[in-house]
Amino acid sequence: MSQPIRIPADVDREDRIIGPLTARQLAILAVTGLLLYGAYTITRAFVPLPVFLVLAIPIGATAAVLALGQRDGISLDRLALAALRQRMSPLHRVAAPEGIRPAPEWLANRVDAVGDGAARRNHSGGTAVSPAPLRLPADAVTETGVIDLGKDGLAVVAVASTVNFSLRTPAEQESLVACFGRYLHSLTAPVQVLVRAERLDLSGQIAELREHAAGLPHPALERAAREHAEYLDQLGRTTDLLRRQVLLVLREPLLPGTTDSLGVASPLAMLSAKRKAAKHAGPVDDAARNAAETRLARRLGEAAELLSPAGITVVPLDAGQATAVLSAACNPDSLIPPGSGLAGSDEVITTAPDEGWDDAAFGQPVANAADVDDAWDDDESDDYGNFAGRRQS
Repeated sequence: MSQPIRIPADVDREDRIIGPLTARQLAILAVTGLLLYGAYTITRAFVPLPVFLVLAIPIGATAAVLALGQRDGISLDRLALAALRQRMSPLHRVAAPEGIRPAPEWLANRVDAVGDGAARRNHSGGTAVSPAPLRLPADAVTETGVIDLGKDGLAVVAVASTVNFSLRTPAEQESLVACFGRYLHSLTAPVQVLVRAERLDLSGQIAELREHAAGLPHPALERAAREHAEYLDQLGRTTDLLRRQVLLVLREPLLPGTTDSLGVASPLAMLSAKRKAAKHAGPVDDAARNAAETRLARRLGEAAELLSPAGITVVPLDAGQATAVLSAACNPDSLIPPGSGLAGSDEVITTAPDEGWDDAAFGQPVANAADVDDAWDDDESDDYGNFAGRRQS
């Protein structure tokens, strides 16, 4: 009879090569030591040893701190590299898959003639804003809700319901654990379980309560509905309301065979896949994408079937819901609720907003093109100068 085997919680812990040192730490210390020894060998004929130690000890101490130090479970050398990469990368990114287009000539000439304060600050030595294209992992979302990751493959997102584990009896808890364990043992490819929290907006429920309160059959019910609406309104103004959502993310490469038998991305399999992709360079045909989408659908069906005995329902997201999840992940504090109805970066808005658009959230209603045209007279430079002066003041 097989016995359960305990798996340590730190399964991602790096292997120790010599004592408590990992291969990465040994490489940093060894390279630093070799460089310092080489520098001493070259300079020992004309640089005294005390002078060399004064210069070498800070360098060695910095290398030791970077190699051995940690913050929040991340080594300091990786944090330093991340900070350097963030510093060297553009700070302003915009959604422009076709590339950054230059400003129109009439706008550039107007700014140069008026002399905007920001432009003067840039010419005086400040940091100029230079936007760069925003490169996202997802290229598109298909009509079936499958996220196209380009050459990295496909992904699908599903919503998983939750169960109250603490209120179950010990026997029921063991059954739930065994059910979830059977699903984990059936995995043949990586799976991500994402628990996300987002702000909860009760404005719709509050408006609905106040709207239908007058139609209730009894005055006591009407009074209770209005009091409950006031309570929800006060709760939303005084508390940060959050709701949690459990997402199951399945990912499938376009080329099969990039994972081992345990579902882990094998280095040899990944190297073989890269060589195969380099050999067959070019756009991936529809057959490979259809095959990857079929594998994703089969894996999603297996997840729903294996988790259903535990009372967990798995529902895949459609195109609009998947787009909303990606939009909320990229901009979680947006005033506009994400949805598939939002216009893209390359689309021109020619219609009025739909019903339910909250103009008060922006402080004032949106002006149309006619109002903007009427606000400008023939003396455009004076109007723009006054507007720039008001902005600067």
